[in-house]
This record gives sequence, structure tokens and C-alpha cells, in this order.
Amino acid sequence: MYTRRTATTTVIGLAAALLLGACANPSDGATTEVKAPGDGSGKTGTSVKINNSPDQNRVTTPKVDAIAAKLPEAVRKRGTLKIVNSADASAPLGFYATDDKTRIGVETDIAHLVAGTLGLKPEFTSVSWENIFVGLDAAKYDAGFSNITVTEERKEKYDFATYRKDDLAFEAKKGSKLKIDDFRDVAGRTIAVDSGTNQEKILVDWSKQAEKAGLEPVDIKYYKAASDTYLALESGRIELFLGPSPTAAYRVASAGRTEIAGTLSGAGDGLQGLIAATTKKDSGLVEPLAAALNEVIDNGTYAKVLQRWGLSTEAVAKSEINPPGLPKTAK
Repeated sequence: MYTRRTATTTVIGLAAALLLGACANPSDGATTEVKAPGDGSGKTGTSVKINNSPDQNRVTTPKVDAIAAKLPEAVRKRGTLKIVNSADASAPLGFYATDDKTRIGVETDIAHLVAGTLGLKPEFTSVSWENIFVGLDAAKYDAGFSNITVTEERKEKYDFATYRKDDLAFEAKKGSKLKIDDFRDVAGRTIAVDSGTNQEKILVDWSKQAEKAGLEPVDIKYYKAASDTYLALESGRIELFLGPSPTAAYRVASAGRTEIAGTLSGAGDGLQGLIAATTKKDSGLVEPLAAALNEVIDNGTYAKVLQRWGLSTEAVAKSEINPPGLPKTAK
């Protein structure tokens, strides 16, 4: 998931500039070269040059009339797809270009593909994590494209059309030599996570498992800004940060001050987590969104988008509507 924190545009722009500046190459159009996340085998992916300039030259796809006809009439007449995403900056998922105002990333690109297939103009709004769902509840937005994981609890209020695998990573200070495989490895450790996210639910559950096994619980910490989290990690005030694997891999490769200590599915043990376009339940939008996603998967533009952001290993074979999600937190 995007890291889920409230932040102002000014802070986000500064954070993005600090992060991307480490490897940006002005001579080739403001690019950052990183290693793509691995496939879970312990090996990293291939090297990818990510364009973080405002001039994105996005992958596009044509309108498909038969799919557009599935849209609710009010949306078709309006001509826009109102998309909401998190205001926080989490490269390569959703962040700001080198001009500190143009929103870029894989989430933005996929939303553009979906809107193009539906013959709609994408209209983006960036808000704090919790306000994504407040806005969907109020029908202020049509769909959330913000690295949102399918969970059983969320399925009670929202419909989902999946478009990416959801993998998480434990990030540690470089040289820590920490290795995290299961709840036993986090027992008694100080770990930061973003509030209201699926990774928080997993960490809380692991802490409870540790206690039941007679081990120390996890000392869970929360920070409002990404910069605060990483200052805490690099200063040793926390030992680990649990967040989205693509973001962690990007940060490790571009900044070089942290390392991956372990990975897991965003749905926890035994179930592959999935990222999905999120709509208010029974809004009539999930079926055309899923159809549009399957169209771009089939025509190859989806694969091109994932490749340009170094996320080919997170591809799904098809978009599913409301598949099994992260179970509710154990009591």
C-alpha cells in the first residue's frame, strides 16, 4: 500500500526531492536507476531507469465502446472518472515529479489506462489516507487507485477490482543483519508501521501470536511523516519499518541507507495480497473497472506500465472482483 500518512504538499515535495535526488541524472531527463523488486526468491530484479520528470510520456490505450457502455449513465454523461489517491509520496507507487507538483507513479499510470479504456478523462484528487475512504463513502470520488489492499473488513463497505499483487517488506538500517521470517522474529522488537493499513493489521496479529507463544509483544511505533520514520530508523530509535515492498526496494536502491530484512504477502500468511481499484459498494462501477483492467492486461499496455516502474513481478493474470482478502484482525 502507499505509506499511509497525512502530509502537506510542501513536506511531500521536499521528501520526494531528497529521496530522488540521490540517483537522479539530469543529463537523461531526470531519471532514477533502481533495482526492481525481486520475485520472492531472494534475488533482486533487473535494473530499471525510472523517469521522475513532469514529462511522463505515459502509456496510453484507446476507448473500448463495449466496456464504456457498462458505466453508470451519470458517469458516462459527466465524461470524467473521479480518482482519489493518497497525498503521501511513495515512489514508485505514487509520488511527485521533480517539479514537486506533477503526480506520477504506477498507480497514476494504471488509472490513466482504465480511464482511457472507458473513454473518460481522469480527474485526480490527493487526500490523506483516511479521507480516501471518507470520500468514497460520500460518493465524492468514483474510485480509489492508491495501493489499496483487498481486506475482508473493507469488502463490507467497498467493491474491489484487482490489478496488482500486494507484497510487503521489513526495512532495516543498512548493516543490521536482521532477518524476519515470522512472528518469532519480531517479538520484542521496536517496529514502525503506518496506521490504518493492512500492514498494521498483520503486525498487530504477529504481536499477538508472539504473546501467545510466551514471547515479548512488538513495540509498535507510528509516525505522521515518512521523514520522521526514516530518521527514527537510521538513528536506531526503531529497528524496522513494515511497508510496501516496491517502496522499500526503491528506497534501498536509490538512497542506500537501509536494507530489506524480510518480505511477506500483503494478506499475511497463506494468501496472496492483492491491490485493487476501490469503489463504494454497489455503485455500479466495479464491473466496468474490472473489464477495463482486463482489457489493458490483454492488450499489453498494463505490462508496459508495470515494466516502466520496475514492478513486472507484481503483475496479475486478470482482474478479479472482490476476491478473498486479508482476514479480519484476530481478537
